[in-house]
Amino acid sequence: MSTGRTDRPEQAGQTAPSLAVAAAQAFSRHRDGDSSAMDRLVDDVTPLLWHTARSQGADRATAEDVVQTTWLRLVEHTHDIADPQAVLQWLLMTTKREAWSAVRRGRRTVPREPWDEPPTSDPTAPAASPDPALASEESELARAIWQHIESLPARCQQLLRLVAFVDRPDYSVVSASLGIPVGSIGPTRGRCLAKLRLALTADPTWEVTA
Repeated sequence: MSTGRTDRPEQAGQTAPSLAVAAAQAFSRHRDGDSSAMDRLVDDVTPLLWHTARSQGADRATAEDVVQTTWLRLVEHTHDIADPQAVLQWLLMTTKREAWSAVRRGRRTVPREPWDEPPTSDPTAPAASPDPALASEESELARAIWQHIESLPARCQQLLRLVAFVDRPDYSVVSASLGIPVGSIGPTRGRCLAKLRLALTADPTWEVTA
């Protein structure tokens, strides 16, 4: 299964579906025999699963294992999921269970890295920047931000991972994953971002880095 993202431009005036809707549509097509639909599902959902695993305390290597295991579980239970609309929540809960199990087993004990992006298995994926100097600067900015995210309360870390790094975050899915009301997600996200801004402002190296 490819994890490289394919460009899928929206038609003019067409609103992109939420991640939950896009996942349900891809899953339905997969069950109907569309051989490319699983690739679409993996492309769309893997970043969210990655950050879900990391938010449970899994390091990078463990998160990779957890995400791969989650996709294998989906293949095994494809016909056990009665409602395609439930597939995203099923994937999130499976990821959380697998991550909890892996962390409890202590399979990996290295500390989490502040610079944190989902790995890609596509060797042809373009680099973030063709300019090495600019790429290095972007990497340093990202490292600084992640260092401060790691200093936030656990709930803020979990929420920012699920909301800030997904193209189309679905608040109903985030609510189910974190166990907080949909109406609280926006205000909580705002408070967490405010804490992050304060932490960055108080960091004497941030102005130099930024």
